[in-house]
Amino acid sequence: MRSNRAALRAGASMAATLPMIAGALALGIPAAHAVDSPTRDTLAGTRPAWATAKADKGSTSDSAKVSARVYLAGRDATGLAAYAKSVSDPASPAYGEYLSAQQAQSRFGATEAQVAAVRSWLTAAGLKVTGTTQHYVSVSGDVAAVEQAFGTQLHNYTKGSSTYRAPSKSASAPASLDGAVLTVTGLDNAPHKAASKDQLPPPDAVFKNSGPFSSYYGSDTASTLPSAYGKKIPYAVQGYTGKQLRAAYGAGGYTGKGVRIAITDAYASPTIAYDAATYAKAHGDARWKTGQLTQVLPADYTRTEECGAAGWYGEETLDIEAVHAVAPAANVTYVGAASCYDDDLLDSLSKVVDNHLADIVSNSWGDIEANQTPDLAAAYDQVFQFGAVEGIGFYFSSGDNGDEVANTGTKQVDTPANSAWVTAVGGTSLAVGKNDKYQWETGWGTDKASLSADGRSWTDFPGAYTSGAGGGTSRTVAEPYYQKAVVPKTLATANSAAGNRVVPDISAIADPNTGFKVGQTQTFPDGTEQYSEYRIGGTSLAAPVIAAVQALGQEARGGKAIGFANPSIYSKYGSRVYHDVTDNPTGSGLAVARVDFANGYDATDGLLTSVRSLGKDSSLSAVKGYDDVTGVGTPANGYVESYRRR
Repeated sequence: MRSNRAALRAGASMAATLPMIAGALALGIPAAHAVDSPTRDTLAGTRPAWATAKADKGSTSDSAKVSARVYLAGRDATGLAAYAKSVSDPASPAYGEYLSAQQAQSRFGATEAQVAAVRSWLTAAGLKVTGTTQHYVSVSGDVAAVEQAFGTQLHNYTKGSSTYRAPSKSASAPASLDGAVLTVTGLDNAPHKAASKDQLPPPDAVFKNSGPFSSYYGSDTASTLPSAYGKKIPYAVQGYTGKQLRAAYGAGGYTGKGVRIAITDAYASPTIAYDAATYAKAHGDARWKTGQLTQVLPADYTRTEECGAAGWYGEETLDIEAVHAVAPAANVTYVGAASCYDDDLLDSLSKVVDNHLADIVSNSWGDIEANQTPDLAAAYDQVFQFGAVEGIGFYFSSGDNGDEVANTGTKQVDTPANSAWVTAVGGTSLAVGKNDKYQWETGWGTDKASLSADGRSWTDFPGAYTSGAGGGTSRTVAEPYYQKAVVPKTLATANSAAGNRVVPDISAIADPNTGFKVGQTQTFPDGTEQYSEYRIGGTSLAAPVIAAVQALGQEARGGKAIGFANPSIYSKYGSRVYHDVTDNPTGSGLAVARVDFANGYDATDGLLTSVRSLGKDSSLSAVKGYDDVTGVGTPANGYVESYRRR
């Protein structure tokens, strides 16, 4: 999911695979706190898998400084997960019986006594409490105090080409706290951050597409270029607009009126209001009304250089413009994180839940599963469960690197899309024809071959793999109940006989070669800042598109929140409300011709011509029925209406 401009996590290709915690993540229920001693409870998952004896380089200096978060389990963690399941399942008598944010906190959140007890324990160990929320207590101190508080020793370990600090055994908490602690994060200092998931270059440097283009799929054939798969091929589309996407996914007369969608990313584009308004006017989308787009931003931003802050502007622009194009009457709240690190992204998600800022949350960011530790997974799942209790659904991009082998050397899925408590959105290549008619979709996966020097053939056709929709089988998350009757056993048991979570759940347009047109203010070579437009893709397009379609479904439901949607999505499996997407929908190979500026913005340095083959997603395949590229498929005519309350 990461573009060339996005910073990858350090040592990603060398990251170890996380161990399975039996029962811990099947429904997001926290792992039991095993007894470490008569007076201590183990906080399972707090020692990362890469902290092995072989990688141990000795004790961390006692004087080294540590900042950590102690997440609170609340008064009924098991009850929270159970209630979240019951209100999300259409087969449950409690379906749709959501709680308000205040009710959820009162029923399942930490008590004042629990918070006070946790604070007292931490300060008694010599740690300084630096902040307290209803979700966690943050602390800082030296290694010696941390080791005393959490009953473990901190050592230095090699991870890839770097060395990081981590506990030598799982952390623990006093048994006298009676399970008040969910987990602790920050004891290891390997990077815990997300990358934006899109195909953009830095927006502070202009990017534009060259032509020729097709205005709709197949409208302009590359008659002077070599054939592919035995036939002349069309030029890539210039970029679909909202009108075409609404037709493809069965929007009908619904607009998302009365529904609020939240979008989370890091940082905030300073030109988003102007860009979104200019884009809507240029493409016939409804004009943004006063107050329809709002932002919730932190007081300060951090790690702007490390995270490539300007690089997130394009992600925000794509998310907001795609949501508005498909659901033009929906209200949109953008919630920007202070950085790309998990702690700050978690804070943004918590803002949505604690203040019920929206019923639908689109998230186009994440990382590989091997970089997710169980302590962070537990913290994320708790937020998602509180959201489910309140009727809030989270939608996450599944990834842009297929099975991740080409990117990391290891077959794996992305996170937080792997959570059993979110809807993972996969990606397709979409063909919308004349008069906005849906033609077909393939699973998004691209092979690229360049035009030969003499212009008479494609070099090494079909070429090398470039990108594709993320998917596959988790190694750390157990199979959720809603997948068991749908996901093929061969996929579910790929990593464990007991079965694991498979992603994605549902999908939408993602292929940048059949992508979406966006408009953004960028910096041109002469130093001026100008609004311009370009085509874009990635599952960071698919996620906001599905979020917008869900807003249409909520409108069809009379405004009643859909909430955590997976049980409902899987209950419709096999019906006509989905396009069943396969890699070969026409019976023959599919490809488009693409012409790009060599320098990314004009023809001064020449043009680059290539053929992009479709439906070639690494080792993943879109087949009839559920698959690990497109999930149950994409929304078809009738999907939005299927949410009507009868």
